[in-house]
Amino acid sequence: QVQVVESGGGSVQAGGSLRLSCEASGLTDSRAYMGWFRQAPGKEREGVAVIYTGGGIPSYADSVQGRFTISRDNAKNTVYLQMNSLKPEDTAMYYCAADPWVVAGRRLAKDGYKYWGQGTQVTVSS
Repeated sequence: QVQVVESGGGSVQAGGSLRLSCEASGLTDSRAYMGWFRQAPGKEREGVAVIYTGGGIPSYADSVQGRFTISRDNAKNTVYLQMNSLKPEDTAMYYCAADPWVVAGRRLAKDGYKYWGQGTQVTVSS
């Protein structure tokens, strides 16, 4: 059974930083696409960043490019999202998703992923 568990959310003032963690267990293949998504109240869930645990260059949404960094620790089956220069508009529930394969062009799309965590709240105050 695949489990995806996020941690590290919280409240921070604008300009601050947070680091989210996501541990995925139970995947039959250690190589997987792992993405971070977020959903603010009344808005659609949107892709933030994605990384392939088998290597390659991560992808980012334009809104977070240069401020957020996704990284991986394969030994711990864990992916991190370092969020710097946070803005009030970054406030959302952040979700981690995993899937052994996501077709190119869909890797920041929520319908590309089979396994999801429960989410962790990030609140940025002005």
